Amino acid sequence: MTTFDDRENAFENKYAHDAEMQFKAEARRNKLLGLWAAELLGKSGEDAANYAKEVIKADFEEAGDEDVYRKLAGDLGSKADESTIRTKMLEKMAEAKAQLMQET
Repeated sequence: MTTFDDRENAFENKYAHDAEMQFKAEARRNKLLGLWAAELLGKSGEDAANYAKEVIKADFEEAGDEDVYRKLAGDLGSKADESTIRTKMLEKMAEAKAQLMQET
């Protein structure tokens, strides 16, 4: 292999790794958001875990975070306004990334 091929392979591997880590971070964030929202809704235990799974599934409806936001906003109603939900989404993403970094 040439140096160019080695660099190309390294770049492709890094891209694949970064995409995988982003996917894992978003899934972890959604789980954390689901658990946070479940607490606001008065859910605990298995009910909270099942609700977190619903939030994770909501992220597969369309690209981006709006599907998750709509799910949370619809379910939480007056328990959390838009600013609170969007701020919590950012906080939980940072928390999810930190958790993933500790695991690797």
